[in-house]
Amino acid sequence: MQTLLFIEDDNGIRAALRLALEDEGYKVVEAATGQIGLSTFDAKTIDLVLLDLRLPDMSGFDVCRELRNKSLVPIIMVTAQTDTHDLVAGLEAGADDYVTKPVIAKELAARIRAALRRTTLLTSATASDRFVVRDIELRGDQGVVLKNGSELPLTKTEYRLLHVFMENANKVLSRDQLLELVWGYEYLGDSRLVDAHIRRLRVKIEDSADDPKIIATVRGMGYRLLTA
Repeated sequence: MQTLLFIEDDNGIRAALRLALEDEGYKVVEAATGQIGLSTFDAKTIDLVLLDLRLPDMSGFDVCRELRNKSLVPIIMVTAQTDTHDLVAGLEAGADDYVTKPVIAKELAARIRAALRRTTLLTSATASDRFVVRDIELRGDQGVVLKNGSELPLTKTEYRLLHVFMENANKVLSRDQLLELVWGYEYLGDSRLVDAHIRRLRVKIEDSADDPKIIATVRGMGYRLLTA
């Protein structure tokens, strides 16, 4: 049984979503503050984190960054629907995905399944999944990405995004295509997820994220990974 950590200060929301997610077959561990959440994460084996960005003791962004510094575990943030700034900031802090309040339990369960499926795809990769582009090497048998021989700390989503780009090298991929191929959602149109993750990926694989040479923006169309 996979274990989820839900960091949320609203007791009612935590209780309602815990029951719904337990019905989906997950074990849910609760934390009402950021500090308790971080301590709980260190003490238990957690497969995915649900993180409210508005916590009473510390910023949810700081919690996200601390989690990301110590682990590649999938993080889904919970945010108010109108907080576009929070959404982008949360993604750039290291979150893989988001849901908006009021949270719909079935939608949340679908997001969780997709995030955990990306982890499964990563761990089940075969030795044939090996790509080399310039000084970047993706080794599917090990689930790692190297730059000039040194391993890069990519999240599961960043790894999957780069894998998709490498499989489709020199092809233009639209944001909708990337959403479907990487996140696996039935709905399309949320370019913020794609753009934020590409910014994070560029910081890690490019010599200069502000002057990208590997993942190029094709104005009005999407992105393309360049092999030369």
